[in-house]
Amino acid sequence: MRAYGVTGWKNAGKTGLMERLVAEITGRGFTVSTLKHAHHSVDVDQPGTDSYRHRTAGASEVLLVSGQRVAIMQELRGAPEPSIDDLLARLTPVDLVLIEGFKREGHPKIEAFRAEAGNALMAPENPTIRAVASDTPLSVEQPVFDLNDTAAIADFILREVGL
Repeated sequence: MRAYGVTGWKNAGKTGLMERLVAEITGRGFTVSTLKHAHHSVDVDQPGTDSYRHRTAGASEVLLVSGQRVAIMQELRGAPEPSIDDLLARLTPVDLVLIEGFKREGHPKIEAFRAEAGNALMAPENPTIRAVASDTPLSVEQPVFDLNDTAAIADFILREVGL
C-alpha cells in the first residue's frame, strides 16, 4: 500500500490538514485510510461497556461490530508498540494511507507548520520530510505550500506516491 505522512509539532495543524486531505483525495475517487500515532494512553472504549469488560477481564483482542462499523481493540499487555509496517499490514488495502505523527519513521512526509506555535521547523534536519505546509513564507530546500491550499498539497502527495 502507498503511504504518506503528515507530521509536525503540537498545534502545527496536522489534524486539520489530515482531515482536509482525506476529504480532498476521497473526493477525487481514491480510497484512503488513516493511521494516527498518540503519545499518551488512549482508550476508545468506555468503562461499563461489554467490550471494556471483556478487555479488562484479560482478552488480548476484542472485535466490536455494529451495523455501522467494526472496531478491533488489541491490548499490548507489555509488548512493544507495533512497527509502522506491522500496523500498515493490519489495514484493508486502499489506494493511500495517510499517516499522522510518526516523526521518526522512514516513510515520506509533509510537515505542517504554524509560526504561532513557536516550534522549530523539522524539515531541515529530517530527510523524510519532502515538503512543508506552512502558514508563513519559509526558506527551506523542500517545496513550501500554503497550509490551507489542500488541493495543491493533495496534488503533490498523489504525484509523490504515483497516483
